[in-house]
Amino acid sequence: MKQPIYTGSGVALVTPFCEDGSVNYDALEKLLEFQIENGTDAVFICVTTGESPTLTHEEHTEVIRFAVKKVNHRVPVIAGTGSNDTAYAVELSQAAQEDGADGLLMVTPYYNKASQSGLVKHFTYVADRVSLPILLYNVPSRTGCNIKPETYQALSQHPNILGVKEANGDISSVAKTIALCGDDFYVYSGNDDQTLPMMALGGKGVVSVFANILPREMHNICKEYLEGDKEKSRREFLHYVELMDALFMDINPIPVKEAMNRMGLEAGPCRMPLSPMEDGAKEKLAAVLKKYKLI
Repeated sequence: MKQPIYTGSGVALVTPFCEDGSVNYDALEKLLEFQIENGTDAVFICVTTGESPTLTHEEHTEVIRFAVKKVNHRVPVIAGTGSNDTAYAVELSQAAQEDGADGLLMVTPYYNKASQSGLVKHFTYVADRVSLPILLYNVPSRTGCNIKPETYQALSQHPNILGVKEANGDISSVAKTIALCGDDFYVYSGNDDQTLPMMALGGKGVVSVFANILPREMHNICKEYLEGDKEKSRREFLHYVELMDALFMDINPIPVKEAMNRMGLEAGPCRMPLSPMEDGAKEKLAAVLKKYKLI
């Protein structure tokens, strides 16, 4: 039987930038330590929240190498290596494997998209060329490409494909996926505010944006639920739903970086084409942060 890479809360970590746009490795090291000190169960590096589309190939591979070295096996490091170019996805995945990543997160092809049979061929082609465990990433609101439950069932037969970060927003589809794939395919919520509903269906946790600012709290929400204290988990989850939603009042990761900077967690600016929040939105976000006594 396959084993999950982790259970609980994995942080979709931001990539901190300097004001000149370069990667701020000093800040990245501090953020990694902050996450580990506060109980994060896994680190996802160079994913959507990490602004991977704006990283050069050299930056992408170096940030993964840096994270792997600094984390040093304390928690799993899962590298974003998906692409709409299958050959390039193989290149990134093999590089991450050579650099010591513990797993891969592979988004569906975007813009050119793919049919369901094309998705099976794409992911299988990559999985055949690495030995690391792979989590698929389904986020049709960004990619225009949605993985159907029957396609997950086909992909789950591959020994290297362990599960999915599911961000399609469709709980009924998640239920069907878990029913079809059984216990050998692990589902993680790709939306913070759907973490408990997915775990109620058998999900193993979350790949979390919220954990960038409150890693201990998201870790506890997942741990309590998975260990059986569901009522305590439910209360804490509902307490933070407003804050989770506030982190998506603009395109991710614009709000979470704004929140981190206000909280003294050095995230720096986003790279273009992402632009800073408007002043009114900043104040709305600040009001929520104040409500939770974070600033």
